[in-house]
Amino acid sequence: MALGAPRRDLLMLLMALGLTPGDPVRSSGGSLVNCTCKSPECRGPICQGAWCTVVLVQEEGVSREHRSCGTRDPELCRGRPTEFFNHYCCYKSFCNQNVSLTLKATPSEQPSGDGQLPLVLGPVLALLALIALGALALWHIRRRRRKNRGLHSQLGESSIILKASEQRDSMLGDLLDSDCTTGSGSGLPFLVQRTVARQVALMECVGKGRYGEVWRGLWHGESVAVKIFSSRDEQSWFRETEIYNTVLLRHDNILGFIASDMTSRNSSTQLWLITHYHEHGSLYDFLQRQTLEPQLALQLAVSAACGLAHLHVEIFGTQGKPAIAHRDLKSRNVLVKSNLQCCIADLGLAVMHSQSSDYLDIGNNPRVGTKRYMAPEVLDEQIRTDCFESYKWTDIWAFGLVLWEITRRVIVNGIVEDYRPPFYDAVPNDPSFEDMKKVVCVDQQTPVIPNRLAADPVLSGLAQMMRECWYPNPSARLTALRIKKTLQKLSSSPRKPKATH
Repeated sequence: MALGAPRRDLLMLLMALGLTPGDPVRSSGGSLVNCTCKSPECRGPICQGAWCTVVLVQEEGVSREHRSCGTRDPELCRGRPTEFFNHYCCYKSFCNQNVSLTLKATPSEQPSGDGQLPLVLGPVLALLALIALGALALWHIRRRRRKNRGLHSQLGESSIILKASEQRDSMLGDLLDSDCTTGSGSGLPFLVQRTVARQVALMECVGKGRYGEVWRGLWHGESVAVKIFSSRDEQSWFRETEIYNTVLLRHDNILGFIASDMTSRNSSTQLWLITHYHEHGSLYDFLQRQTLEPQLALQLAVSAACGLAHLHVEIFGTQGKPAIAHRDLKSRNVLVKSNLQCCIADLGLAVMHSQSSDYLDIGNNPRVGTKRYMAPEVLDEQIRTDCFESYKWTDIWAFGLVLWEITRRVIVNGIVEDYRPPFYDAVPNDPSFEDMKKVVCVDQQTPVIPNRLAADPVLSGLAQMMRECWYPNPSARLTALRIKKTLQKLSSSPRKPKATH
């Protein structure tokens, strides 16, 4: 994929304004309004959002208007017009239909002709860069104040996204503090995201797959993870960027988002997603290397369940979020943090639903989930794609498989099994859709639960939970909230000593 600079810059500008033309959008609070949609990004004459907007941009000396919808607090709508850019926001249906904007008059002393920037939005981006520098200056002042007050040591990981070393403060930790966020997403202010992305140095490739590559990067001496999407997975980047920039997802057990950017490398466009870096890697990697005591296995399971429950629940209010189903839950998409808790990653296939608008947002991604983890109703194509609960039930099936992967690596009476993926003994290494359909739907197999789990009260509870995640009837499966509460109860229950004979 190679997006042209004009189209790319316009896209990033529209995203900065919170615009998602072409698709109906969800409002985190309040009712939706219909808006006139006239833009290269529009898929029809009408779009739906939390507010309407008109954007006027001078492109190669020609003024062009873009009318569309917005999805979050229109922070940038409070700016003043320039000779290259103007904008208007309103909150009633079709209030952007008959609005006419003008650009600020060009000062007479300004040179013309050769002095004009060749890029379509170069002057606009220069203005945005100045705003970003101002934001960074404010952050620097706040950082010094925090340091003087000694607040840094009092903050938990949900506020300090990347842990500081013992010798110095975390710059990203301060940047990601709630005082500096836009209030709409869970990462940096949008304008600062691009500044940070351009300062990241890629150090080593730590993972490769069909999705692309993951690198460990350095930003001012701090490690970050940089996921570089392959061109065929561009929709996953768009989806994750949209979700992280419009939904409050700050949670200990959801992978922390820092920035998203398009960057030019070797005359092609790369799509970057910058997140926290966790040196233990994925749960899949961790289980290959590590055997588990029962209590650690439970800790991994509880933390993963907390992340899934947070995704699945809809939270109402200005600090709320829509309900989200993951759709590609697996051990490779669960990361292990330094405190040996899990966090859920990869929202490229996520589905969102808000009760207030009753709109099911399934995105626009042709990619399907991982076949090995697909629920029977997905494999036999009986899933109700118009029902949000259906997607949550497929997550529960997959979560049961992740639990099975964890419990295989638990030491009981000195016995432990090697790591194996689900259905390792029934399908090839890279199973086809038909391979999985035969095993799961026709033969109705589920992974064999090790008998030794019955010897431990906590592990026997995990075994029962797996069975309840794998019911053929999707609606009979446990909910993520029930799984979380049951695991927390198992975790807090005193471990009974074994009887001696």
